Amino acid sequence: MKITGFVVLSFLLFALSATSFPEAVHATAVLDVFGSELTAGASYFIGAASNDFAVSATSSIICNSDVLLSPMSNGLPVTFSPVVTSDNSVIHEDSYLNVDFVAPTCRMAGVTTMWKMEFRAIVRGFAVTTGGVDRMNRFKITKYGGDNGFYQLSYCPDSESSCDLLGNVVNRLALSSVPFPVVFVPSTAPHLEYKMM
Repeated sequence: MKITGFVVLSFLLFALSATSFPEAVHATAVLDVFGSELTAGASYFIGAASNDFAVSATSSIICNSDVLLSPMSNGLPVTFSPVVTSDNSVIHEDSYLNVDFVAPTCRMAGVTTMWKMEFRAIVRGFAVTTGGVDRMNRFKITKYGGDNGFYQLSYCPDSESSCDLLGNVVNRLALSSVPFPVVFVPSTAPHLEYKMM
């Protein structure tokens, strides 16, 4: 009887911790190309895993810009910040994130460097743009195809619905059924000389 009670109590404690702290159960850190953990507030280039392209914007001065894929030398760094604030600065897989370009903005009201989704005729659907609002535009990083060091990005409209994969649509980061494998390169790395895998 005592063993059964202990097993039941152990299961209940595990279930309670899993629902109260869901990230504690599946808290795998996202790694950059050098094997270091991504941290909130640090800047990174998001590079294509298959070539020397990186995430950029229609202009280096952010003014409600589309998020593009361009040569690595034109890439713009981004920062990640968890939607749910934490004392831990490590970025984890499956965490809801805000993504911001590290770039100046034009002097228009409401312009931000934060990513959001917006309809764009050129992709015949929704694409990633700038001008987002904190906690309203959730993105997520997950593994791409096993343990190969590649990741994929998703857009999560809210915490109640499933996330939608982002891919390369007409050289724009947009909703797509075909995921776009990426790697993360610290902005302090000599990225112009870094050759993607």
